[in-house]
Amino acid sequence: MKGYVFHGPGQAAWQDVPDPGIKDSTDAVVRVDAVTICGTDLHILKGDVPEVTPGTVLGHEAVGEVVETGSEVRTVRPGDRVLVSCITACGRCRFCREGVYGQCQGGGGWILGHRIDGTQAEYVRVPYADLSVHPLPGALESRDAVLFADIFPTAYEVGVINGGVRPGDTVAVVGAGPIGLAAVLTARLYSPERIIAVDLADSRLEAARRLGADAVVAVREGPEQLVADLTDGLGADVVIEAVGVPESFEMCTRMVRPGGRVANVGVHGRPATLHLEDLWIKNVTITTGLVDTSATPTLLRMAASGRLTTAPLVTHTFSLNQMQEAYDVFAGAAETGALKVVLGEERHDVLAVPPA
Repeated sequence: MKGYVFHGPGQAAWQDVPDPGIKDSTDAVVRVDAVTICGTDLHILKGDVPEVTPGTVLGHEAVGEVVETGSEVRTVRPGDRVLVSCITACGRCRFCREGVYGQCQGGGGWILGHRIDGTQAEYVRVPYADLSVHPLPGALESRDAVLFADIFPTAYEVGVINGGVRPGDTVAVVGAGPIGLAAVLTARLYSPERIIAVDLADSRLEAARRLGADAVVAVREGPEQLVADLTDGLGADVVIEAVGVPESFEMCTRMVRPGGRVANVGVHGRPATLHLEDLWIKNVTITTGLVDTSATPTLLRMAASGRLTTAPLVTHTFSLNQMQEAYDVFAGAAETGALKVVLGEERHDVLAVPPA
């Protein structure tokens, strides 16, 4: 089979790799029908994730068909169409028993495309399949379902749930990339009074408006003042950080009201200053976290019922053998306008611009 193999910083190729097989009785092998590329994959290619060793197949999100299962797998069988989660869960350790799968101590957590071969291939071996793949409702197309492997549970769990979004809240989402846009969509499920989206790029702000943001503001236009004006000077009840740079995190702490919540979703590669000299007296709660994907079945049910849609986030589609071209388009989002790219055997290089 073929897979997209990491060869060191700045080096990767779509090439022949060994077919995966069952290694443990809890494994499943899935034939990949659709995959996507994550910002974390770009960090790996830059050399920012040194634990990823050369020779590893990248990717941690996929939709496909189960072709083989180990003897202890009970929840899926060959022929089932499934979502492959970005998080693997052993189901037995303390954290898995508490539903905190991202912290799995039994050999799970984020391992696909990280510590073992991942999903950007024609087939993938998934350990602990009973909790790490999810049967898909027949109504969901592969290109729509694949976004529930990572960005939607991440935005929902680490942003909306950790941030404690409630009816009537003012929610500010800083960063209108894929995670921020998914946060806009899932925050709407809780009927906030308003959602304010903040970004550098006008195109992403327009996407946020189409997806339900009540107000959008470019960083250059002073988002802190807009938030203050819309809340009678109090600040936002919940601020979701979806960028991952010190400047955006510090902006979030200036936007939040006394007693409010800052939910950090962005992956930070540099230290951010925590201004406790200003925050301590405001009773501000700050949360961080890796996604657990415990909410994935709920999100899939909402998608199947039409309560959630991912289609506007998919701007480009490719076939699997166009993996390098897809990476180039995704990495050059400022020029290409890419939000999420989806690759699959039935796909072609087609630009699918969300409706205005």
